[in-house]
Amino acid sequence: MARAVLMGHAEEQRQQKALRVHRRRLRDMYNPMELPETEFIANFRLSKAGYQQVLEELGPHLQAARRRTAVRKELKILAALHFYATGTYQRPMGTSIFNTMSQSCFSRCLREVTDALNAREVLTKYIKFPASQREREIIMQNFMEKFGFPGIIGCIDGTHVALVRPIEHEESFLNRKFYHSLNVMIICDANLSILHVDASFGGASHDSFVWNNSMVKTIIEGLTNERCWLLGDSGYAQRPWMMTPILDAAAGSPEEHYTKLHCRVRNSVERCIGVLKARWRYLLSHRVLHYDPVVAAKVVNACVCLHNIANVRNVPIPEDDNGEGGDNQQPQQALETPDTANADSTRAMLVRRLWDARP
Repeated sequence: MARAVLMGHAEEQRQQKALRVHRRRLRDMYNPMELPETEFIANFRLSKAGYQQVLEELGPHLQAARRRTAVRKELKILAALHFYATGTYQRPMGTSIFNTMSQSCFSRCLREVTDALNAREVLTKYIKFPASQREREIIMQNFMEKFGFPGIIGCIDGTHVALVRPIEHEESFLNRKFYHSLNVMIICDANLSILHVDASFGGASHDSFVWNNSMVKTIIEGLTNERCWLLGDSGYAQRPWMMTPILDAAAGSPEEHYTKLHCRVRNSVERCIGVLKARWRYLLSHRVLHYDPVVAAKVVNACVCLHNIANVRNVPIPEDDNGEGGDNQQPQQALETPDTANADSTRAMLVRRLWDARP
């Protein structure tokens, strides 16, 4: 009996080894660069040039192959890209990449690529809030040329990314739609590139709470002499550096004109979030990240990095864009009392300037 068990175990090991060798052969034969550009983008959400850029950036952060059957760095990245794009582990018609690795192997690759995209030097290179006055001036100029609204260095909003029920502090992640999520703060520019992301707070957190605990708030508070501001909805308190809409403005008034233009410009961040989630469908609200909050936040950061790379390279937005953006809810009222002395005077000046500049 013992001999039969040992023989059975040996045969199982032999079959597993043969399967690993077979998969390695498939990986050696698989060359996604032979796909047409449109099909490559459909599967991986990046152009071939964008993928090569990611490969170059992440190469030093990925483990070198130590075994003959190890997965190449190229396929690790492609597997992760496809998973972010679809949110499912599957064997699609357009690519046989998942035929070349087991579920456990793919899981390790995904973690490795996600960690590489969260390396400090990668994050700070592709997600950058403008640090210099010249960088801020360029962003303000782009908003002014596109919308005729002065002084904007970014539009801000929060969006929920669903995740499985956390083991610890579960109540911190239960949002007001009664599912567990991260409340992800996004700041974008006029070209829908993301300048800052904060995925460290649970879905129970108010948008303004996330903002008040953000390092960007400290930075922008010191820029009032530059006459620049973020655009946020009524979930944020009016401040000299945060312009919010004027609720219940009288019809035909300068305040209504300001608010209409404000909403039109601030829609940039809604569209930005919609594009982000259309490209990387793993972030859609009906997809649930099966990770703890820390790892889920890393996935969000990774997708934001890739979004910015795709955006700069003008990669087409997927046709199956479902339009999900922002919070998909009426804005929450701000938790803070507005700083009426300074904030309202700044906004009043802006209201008058926009009214005088109207066609």
